Amino acid sequence: MEDIAARRAAKLLLAEHQANARFKRLGAPDGPASISDAYDIQERYVALLRGKHGEAVGYKVGLTSAAMQTFCGIDHPIAGVVLASRLYRSGATVRRTDFGRLGLEFEIAVRIKSDVPVTARPCTTETIAPHIDGVCAAIELVDDRSADYSNLDVLSLVADNSWNGGIVLSEFATKWPDLESVLGRATKDRVAIGEGFGRDILGHPFNSVAWLATQLHSRGVSLKAGQVVMTGSVMKTVFPDSDASYRFELEKIGLVEVQVR
Repeated sequence: MEDIAARRAAKLLLAEHQANARFKRLGAPDGPASISDAYDIQERYVALLRGKHGEAVGYKVGLTSAAMQTFCGIDHPIAGVVLASRLYRSGATVRRTDFGRLGLEFEIAVRIKSDVPVTARPCTTETIAPHIDGVCAAIELVDDRSADYSNLDVLSLVADNSWNGGIVLSEFATKWPDLESVLGRATKDRVAIGEGFGRDILGHPFNSVAWLATQLHSRGVSLKAGQVVMTGSVMKTVFPDSDASYRFELEKIGLVEVQVR
């Protein structure tokens, strides 16, 4: 995509967020015509956000279920960038008014131990595993800006940093059980609202990290030591409409909480 068009689209996205405008398709002449265009715009948009939100501390992976990929008309996951000021620790309070529409996704996050070398070969679970030294329970804060899901343009979603608005993390565990079978349970004010297994994330959360590493390599970027990767949700997104306390617990790993006000 021509750089000037990507920059115009990124500035439009920033203006829409500042105006709290509803999410809509990025149309001609600067909207994305391909997934590559969408990441070109995302890159410029994230660059605009860095002045306020700091440098990249990690990534999110979305659309990690076959059902969601089919719904969005795409056959692979998508990625977004997590910025420094948008990383919260368990117990944090977030306000719905800071988002167009706040959604919560209940996930497994990992911490990168060592830089992942750029390679032309796709990464796999086996090749990515030695680069991971921590696993934790996590909640992603997504901002869909009240999108119309009956007419959703996934390319515009990707351009909009794949809707990442922040992440909330528990403490990282340096030893963990089999992640395929690990169960995660979410509650709202101590009442169960959903659950899922690690295998619900592309069969294994590390598959998600491997996909991300391969995607980044295609754009000349690599995962770096210390970065966090949100691997994807184990259950459907929850959209808070009132004050509440949310908790997500991963068996034998840890728990994370966030207060929504």
